[in-house]
Amino acid sequence: MAINIIPLFFSIFLVSFQPYFSVGQTVVKGGYWFPGSGFAVSDINSTLFTHLFCAFADVNSQTYQVTISSSNQAQFQTFTKTVQQKNPSVKTLLSIGGGGSNVNTFASMASQSSSRKSFIDSSIKLARSNNFLGLDLDWEYPSDSTQMNNFGTLLTEWRAAVVTEAKSSGKTPLMLSAAVLYLSYYYSSSVTYPIQAISNSLDWINLMAYDFYGPGWSPSSTGPPAALYNSGNLESGDNGVRSWIQAGMSAKKLVLGLPFYGWSWRLTNSNNNGLFAPANGQGLAGDGSIGYNQIKQYITQNRATKVFNVTVVTDYCYSGTTWIGYDDTQSISTKVAYAKGKGLLGYFAWHVGADDNWALSSKALQTWGA
Repeated sequence: MAINIIPLFFSIFLVSFQPYFSVGQTVVKGGYWFPGSGFAVSDINSTLFTHLFCAFADVNSQTYQVTISSSNQAQFQTFTKTVQQKNPSVKTLLSIGGGGSNVNTFASMASQSSSRKSFIDSSIKLARSNNFLGLDLDWEYPSDSTQMNNFGTLLTEWRAAVVTEAKSSGKTPLMLSAAVLYLSYYYSSSVTYPIQAISNSLDWINLMAYDFYGPGWSPSSTGPPAALYNSGNLESGDNGVRSWIQAGMSAKKLVLGLPFYGWSWRLTNSNNNGLFAPANGQGLAGDGSIGYNQIKQYITQNRATKVFNVTVVTDYCYSGTTWIGYDDTQSISTKVAYAKGKGLLGYFAWHVGADDNWALSSKALQTWGA
């Protein structure tokens, strides 16, 4: 009999959540903004989005409290008010973490009840005090089974705290989302995301369906950085979506990621310039990444040849030995149509500041429709 008590209790627990759960999401047409982009919040065309993510808040490695750096405080504090001037219905979320954050801090925070509570309580307080309507967790990535289990526990406790806060304050519950790896597992079937905890606790997850190829980790050949399809290979958005659904996640809680940037390579031979052509590292300065707006400038200035590959669903351009893989309007439109056709909740972009006169954002919105 003791075996049956747990599922019964858990069922009651879930039912009690329902009136306070942030359900009713019809669609997510989202975009991330971050101050390092150099793009002013006031310049965001928020009419093209239903949700905007302000990135990133940090996690203190000692106290595990969520904080906003002093240099970003003013922009974060007025973020919601500013973007709602153009679109009063746009919903804002404070995103925590990011690719540049310390993964060990997240792992340590999630491993203990007291540190999880510090994270959770401070995140809710910070969201409310800065007028955000939700919270987004970007832990890249829980990398073993213990961390995945702790991630699930964190989400369960986060949802419970959000429900309690909403009850006590009489406010609408904060939305909860997370940016996750495009696969439902961490490159190994033995290290899987906690599907049930994610499904029960989050309103949706943002699948980071990009960075499949880049000069930093695949320097010897070009590749489609965000292929929708990639026959015979693991790295594709479609494979990621299918892995989450097969793992038990509802399509209605999946949001497909769109990159508003690309990666560059230096071709070994300028005459061999297709997908998976031999290369020798990055083609442009820095880490080889380049925003869509800069790609458009590069194409014009260098009279680069443009190619859209309909099979893989990717764009690329080349000039001399410089090769850039990216998503242009055709790829974006195809991916958004795919997301809608598969019954996903929507799409999001990283990042809005890299768009070119809102060409990609407008195409995504137009493709999805009302």
